Amino acid sequence: MADTPPNTRIELGLALLWTMTRIRAFETAARDVHAKGEIPGVLHLSIGQEAVPAGVCAQLRRDDTIASTHRGHGHCIAKGAATDAMMAELYGRVGGTCRGKGGSMHIADFTIGMLGANGVVGGGIGIAVGAAQAARLLGDGRVSVCFFGDGAVNRGPFLEGLNWARIYDLPVLFVCEDNGFAAFTRPTETTGGLGAAARAEAIGIPAERVDGNDALAVHDAAARAIARCRRGDGPAFLYAPTYRLDGHTIADRAPYRTAEEVAARRAADPIERLAAALREQGAGPDAIANAAREAESEMARAIAFARGSAIPAPADAFADVQDLGAPA
Repeated sequence: MADTPPNTRIELGLALLWTMTRIRAFETAARDVHAKGEIPGVLHLSIGQEAVPAGVCAQLRRDDTIASTHRGHGHCIAKGAATDAMMAELYGRVGGTCRGKGGSMHIADFTIGMLGANGVVGGGIGIAVGAAQAARLLGDGRVSVCFFGDGAVNRGPFLEGLNWARIYDLPVLFVCEDNGFAAFTRPTETTGGLGAAARAEAIGIPAERVDGNDALAVHDAAARAIARCRRGDGPAFLYAPTYRLDGHTIADRAPYRTAEEVAARRAADPIERLAAALREQGAGPDAIANAAREAESEMARAIAFARGSAIPAPADAFADVQDLGAPA
């Protein structure tokens, strides 16, 4: 938005930086306590990808909905989830957003419209399209956003979900976070043709490519796309190339890429990039430094909350499960 007043632009940038810094601090803290054996299972961290959820979710209302991926911590935080409850969920404790039953790959918080992370690649697409169908039927002006990675474009739900959204002109924004790898494989080795955006356009959904490491650019592109959805003009598609600085999982040392490649991408860190842009625009250094300090303090409190939260009782396994009775 070139006509945005400079001071307003700095305020926006600082707000995005705060969100991105909190996401980075959460992921770093989760990685550290996982290494100590405090968190069970695996984690899929979004370090390096913070600009996409921050920029997109800044455009959403609280009652708008999002569907996420197995790498969903950043989306949760950007949409407004409480980090103490999120951390408790990773710990598998009753203070978690799903009372410790979902864990990292199935974290959800319906109170803020976060319909859940998803351990199935592309699994969130049908959920987001279904939420958009409901919003259209209810006429309540809500928008649904679906985040997915580059690997999802080669799975059936991608074609099915986008086609359904286009046929019924649903208020859904599809956001492809191309982080450079489908698990351990580069998309150039697995995806034919011109890629995700071209496939969306072939179905009739307008697509925009944006630098996924530029939070302000993502914010502006999302503003255009979400405005289209909210007007009732049908679905939109955002293709946001970014880079996953850590491995696919917390245990992945990523031997499939060179140290030089990772170093070059770390030099283009989206948080440092935004901070540098804000300094050039006249933002005070204290505001930037305080964001990191406050985020670290917040995550320390989140860990303390998670550690102090109770382990679920065995009987809780039977709660929240629909009982249809004995089969006929």
